[in-house]
Amino acid sequence: MTLFNSKIPADVELPSTGKLIRSTIIAIVSAIVLLVTIVMPSEYGIDPTGVGDLLGLKKMGEIKVALEEEIAAEKPKDAGISDAKAEVAPDQAGTQSATNGNSHEMKVILAPDQAAEIKLKMNKGRLASYTWWSDKGQVNFNVHGDSESLKIKYHPYYKGSDKRREGSIEAAFNGYHGWFWRNRTKEQLVVTLQTQGDYLEIKRVQ
Repeated sequence: MTLFNSKIPADVELPSTGKLIRSTIIAIVSAIVLLVTIVMPSEYGIDPTGVGDLLGLKKMGEIKVALEEEIAAEKPKDAGISDAKAEVAPDQAGTQSATNGNSHEMKVILAPDQAAEIKLKMNKGRLASYTWWSDKGQVNFNVHGDSESLKIKYHPYYKGSDKRREGSIEAAFNGYHGWFWRNRTKEQLVVTLQTQGDYLEIKRVQ
């Protein structure tokens, strides 16, 4: 009867300590390169190498960071407006009543880094269509709702960065539903909002 022993690997078949160290270093360097060239520009708008700008990732990151700041700024005051208040066109300030099918137009003038918010008072399930546009560059925005009686401080619908937008809002609950804009450009711009639909009132939130 013949017994067979498993072959014991020769030293040359096992990775040396030097190879393991080199592999680890290569992995670490690769991770750092990806972090600096891809992750930081696309997630945080930080681009120390310039590669993110070339690939369009830096702009993506800047928008993400700006929108996160918008949401964070909104929550403490509910109105979502910083200490710097936007100017409202004199004939459009305050609250206006509305009836089904009526339409309204309001304008807000935004200096650099200023914000504004306009809301519709709507009952659950009601629908309002809208169009808004900036006379110059893109504006960071989000559409959300709130209800003091239902203790809903912030209900998000959607957000983005655009020069013009149109669509509709279907109220998820009884309360206020509308738009928040912030001017991240370096020049003053005017946002014009046109609304039509089944809402009780429209107002500029201060």
